[in-house]
Amino acid sequence: MTRLIGVARTRLALMVVLALASGMLPALSAAPAPESAYSDMRWRLVGPFRGGWATTAAGVPRDPATYYFGSADGGVWRTTDAGVTWQPLFNDQGSASIGALAVAPGDPKVIWVGTGQVQQRWDIVDGDGVYRSTDGGATWKKLGLAGTKHIGAIWVDPKNADTAVVAAMGHMFGPNAERGLYRTTDGGRSWNKVLDRGADVGAVDLAGDPAQPGILFASLWQVRRHPWLDYFQPPVGPGSGIVKSIDGGATWSPVGGKDLPTGDLGRIELAVARGTSSRRVFAAIQSEGGKGGLYRSENGGDSWQRVNADASLATAYTSNLTPDPKDPEILWAMGRSLRVSKDGGRTFHIARGSPGGDDYHFLWIDPADTRRMITAADQGAVVTLNGGETWSSWYNQPTGQFYRLGLDDRFPYWIYGGQQDSGTVSIASRSDYGQITFRDWRPVGGEERDGDVPDPANPDIVYGAGLGGRITKWNAQTGQRQNVAPWPVSTYGARPGTGRYRYDWITPLAISPRPPHAIYVGAQVLFRSLDAGASWQTVSPDLTGAITGAAHCDGDVPMERATACGFGTIFAISPSPAADGLVWMGTDNGRILLTRDDTRTWTDVTPRGLADWTKINHVDASPTDPATAYVAADAHRRDDFRPTAWRTHDFGSGWTEIGHGLPDGAWVGVVRQDPKRAGLLYAGTSRGIWVSFDDGEHWQSLQLNLPTTGINDLRVHGDDLIVATQGRAIWILDQLAPLRAAVASAQIPAGPALIPPGRAYRLRGNQNNDTPLPPEEPHGDNPPAGAILDYVLPPGVPSPVTLEILDPSGRTVRRFSTDDEHRRPEADLYFSERYLGTAQKLPASPGHHRFVWNLRYEPPAALEYE
Repeated sequence: MTRLIGVARTRLALMVVLALASGMLPALSAAPAPESAYSDMRWRLVGPFRGGWATTAAGVPRDPATYYFGSADGGVWRTTDAGVTWQPLFNDQGSASIGALAVAPGDPKVIWVGTGQVQQRWDIVDGDGVYRSTDGGATWKKLGLAGTKHIGAIWVDPKNADTAVVAAMGHMFGPNAERGLYRTTDGGRSWNKVLDRGADVGAVDLAGDPAQPGILFASLWQVRRHPWLDYFQPPVGPGSGIVKSIDGGATWSPVGGKDLPTGDLGRIELAVARGTSSRRVFAAIQSEGGKGGLYRSENGGDSWQRVNADASLATAYTSNLTPDPKDPEILWAMGRSLRVSKDGGRTFHIARGSPGGDDYHFLWIDPADTRRMITAADQGAVVTLNGGETWSSWYNQPTGQFYRLGLDDRFPYWIYGGQQDSGTVSIASRSDYGQITFRDWRPVGGEERDGDVPDPANPDIVYGAGLGGRITKWNAQTGQRQNVAPWPVSTYGARPGTGRYRYDWITPLAISPRPPHAIYVGAQVLFRSLDAGASWQTVSPDLTGAITGAAHCDGDVPMERATACGFGTIFAISPSPAADGLVWMGTDNGRILLTRDDTRTWTDVTPRGLADWTKINHVDASPTDPATAYVAADAHRRDDFRPTAWRTHDFGSGWTEIGHGLPDGAWVGVVRQDPKRAGLLYAGTSRGIWVSFDDGEHWQSLQLNLPTTGINDLRVHGDDLIVATQGRAIWILDQLAPLRAAVASAQIPAGPALIPPGRAYRLRGNQNNDTPLPPEEPHGDNPPAGAILDYVLPPGVPSPVTLEILDPSGRTVRRFSTDDEHRRPEADLYFSERYLGTAQKLPASPGHHRFVWNLRYEPPAALEYE
């Protein structure tokens, strides 16, 4: 009998033996590990269960329990209990960014989804076309239009669920031919482009009265984003306007007249009042000429009147209008609050404000019962059944957006981050209560953008970076929050010349892992503090390539002049864990800088061929080699979606492009080296996560059960991999032993193999010692309580397969076999499963298996109860 032996690194060294009935010896292979070598690994959600950005929503008429919402990069969700609990429906699709969602009025089992959000913001995420479900969201079929990238609205014929019209915005950062209006009459099997205004004009909204399905209105939008951060760039163009169809969307004609504003217009949101034979039409129009606001037509768009001059009713970020299905005088409007008008739009009052979402994006009202509504906001989706008197919770949706991660070294370790639009979070990687719930996460008093970083020497001190250069220092012991910014906070998104310092949407903050733990903050220059934020020094010149006194910098600056004009900022800072005085830095306009002498001098080490205005999302300074770094470069704001990543092993003198092999169309958010295995790399992209066993030469999926979403940051802590997502909160992949064992080709087994296990801890178990929470309470999972043992079996291994745990003297501590059921009388089974770990049968099928031993001896015989 062959024995394959590994050491379980518990506090007491134990031998783990995998014994096989056959005499097979493990063969070796030089090929990278196939996915089957780690297929039994599983990501676990840790939360927080606090809603993130919801973009759109819908309900089922006459069904008071069923609602849907789409999120910015968290997919589609459904509730069947009016918002008490939510279930994800979009885990495995090609894109999780939702721009439009429609339940077919004539068949509520048919759901149409358009991917790619249209709200103008720095972190806008593209999609990959249209999806459709005919079974209430249980399964989905992709229906094309992938080149549209961003879809603002879908209208479904109330009498025929196979007929639909799609408003396609197209690319945000460049021209493309797929913009305009599309129509299908066969359920999406084929599409007709029914309106084309060229490569620069897209469509963003659709509106009609279900009682008059032949009459539709659509809004067109000419908008182009710059790759640099200028939040206040005018999202307007001369091609924006309104069009109308009188044949169900087959043909379209312009809607205009002297009563509507002309010239450069922005986003236009439309609504048709029901019961008015499509005669009353509302249009919230964004205009740079001071003529924006709310317009109303009483004759189907032939003439218009501006009934409200409030420009906040029409913005590039929050515009949406929802008329009451039964009263044409009632109109709801989205914005910084949820507003309602009862006089046809002339005046509005706030129906729901903060708390509850600082920005509202969508409202659906049940036409059969107008007390039933669902709204989508920056803090999730909430439902009301009583006309807005009370709403369901947003603390049951793990759809938070996280950009950067921080970790401490406690046990269990804590994870830190800033949740976009929802403040900060620190969350335990393991709970004392059997599952991770609201008991195990808390705010840390910092900022919501860049994330929050604990002091390496004291996890009770947490530094946070926020919008416009805000830096805070929070003390968990005192609760004090202190402003320690190196300079007064600037105006966010300010153009060059309007402030002394420039900051990105994310203010980069980094703390050196090496004493004395210098703190770094980036604007267009780098700041450093050596005394915990009490004082700061400017330790670099402007490193972005700006030229003092550059000409032609007014107005809409073209890309080729933006760097010289000073639009660039520092975006990534990476102090080396492997050497003193070595700091890597990247900018949002495509520059990589390095200092090796503690910031006295800086060297531009940008790779040749890295295009201007390619954002350096991350620079990962190798934890094992000072000369090695990995760069995640993102050119999607240049309208280039090819994955781009680089590596250097000689301090940036030479670079190798390693983005090949990652999926085309998914830009790279982060690349990091495993701190224990050189050559083992992890890459987070806008569509998911990948792993390389050969230093980036080849990549393969590490998605496993992780839902589709963007990965903005990832970090390795001990034996675990933690990811920050763009719309599905925070996840952990426990025990990386199978991946680490596959790095060196000599260690890759082609035959049966026990993988050397990682560190294990003996704990009480995963039980809850407090009053049990209701099963509906949202929660994340604890890691298994015990030693995680991985082994790989090829096809044809005969039974039995036996796993033995031996002490240093060779005595058996625990034995598991494929022939053992490990089932005991009910009382003992309850005891062993609830308190000592799940009773298991050793798997023997081909492939990778993960088996958990609870670090205990065989439980005693069953107790007899009277």
